[in-house]
Amino acid sequence: MTKHLISVMAFMLVTFAVQGFSHFLLNADHFAAMGFLRETPIMPMGFTVMIIQGFILSLALSRWGPSQPSLRDAMIISLAFGLFLASYIVLTEPAKYTVPSILAWIRVEATASASQFVLFGILLGLIHRKFA
Repeated sequence: MTKHLISVMAFMLVTFAVQGFSHFLLNADHFAAMGFLRETPIMPMGFTVMIIQGFILSLALSRWGPSQPSLRDAMIISLAFGLFLASYIVLTEPAKYTVPSILAWIRVEATASASQFVLFGILLGLIHRKFA
């Protein structure tokens, strides 16, 4: 259970760092141009999602990976789930909502998602190897 708790905390840390940096610093003007975003996000809802997703990713590696998962195993799990989750954010959201630039939306969200799930994949692999 320790590896799952640490994995969830790592997922929350990586997600908050990457997405927070993207939304509030690096791409703040991009997100400010969106007319449908809240001025102040409801953080408990975001944290709840991070806990659920981090737990699912950790559990998936435990169930589908070998008893001694490699960094490669963790990266496959993280990138597969990342591709699954990001495909909605990157492609469906600009198809549903009026965004100033679809290409800018895709660039910003794809870059943030790729960074998030690559970084988390590395941490997930290290955590699961240490607590195997």
